[in-house]
Amino acid sequence: MPSSRVLKNGDIISIDFGVLYKGFYGDAAITVPVGEVSNEAKRLIKVTEESLLRGIKKTVAGNHLGDISYAIQSFVESNGFSVVRDFAGHGIGRQLHEQPLVPNYGNEGMGILLKEGMVLAIEPMINAGEYEVAVLSDGWTAVTIDNKLSAHFEHTVAITSNGPVILSK
Repeated sequence: MPSSRVLKNGDIISIDFGVLYKGFYGDAAITVPVGEVSNEAKRLIKVTEESLLRGIKKTVAGNHLGDISYAIQSFVESNGFSVVRDFAGHGIGRQLHEQPLVPNYGNEGMGILLKEGMVLAIEPMINAGEYEVAVLSDGWTAVTIDNKLSAHFEHTVAITSNGPVILSK
């Protein structure tokens, strides 16, 4: 979304991309630093990206949706950050947002059983402070309630007989 806000040295920005190709959607996001950022910002970006990779490792047939959620949440919280609860990953295919929702917090062994052929957009959104967020009047921009940093990474992942395949790499 266009914005009148000018990026400055020390900011971090999340960029979320969606693609429609031959009737199927893909979704991916990255968070990048603007110039020199604080050590906390660097650590937040690193932990957020690693939490995505840990979630992807649990995206295998026979696991439960909660296994993905728990892998993300437990890693993030063990590093002193919090997981946004107002937004979640999602199923993806002929529609950009499909069922199931893929929360970034939860309990192992809970939720639906993951099956071969499912495609999920896994997207941890991690805050340096508390997990609460608000959406601004433009209906799109999300900010943390405590005005602390937030990072976001996302990949579209297919569940195959050979394990998870990242389609958005």
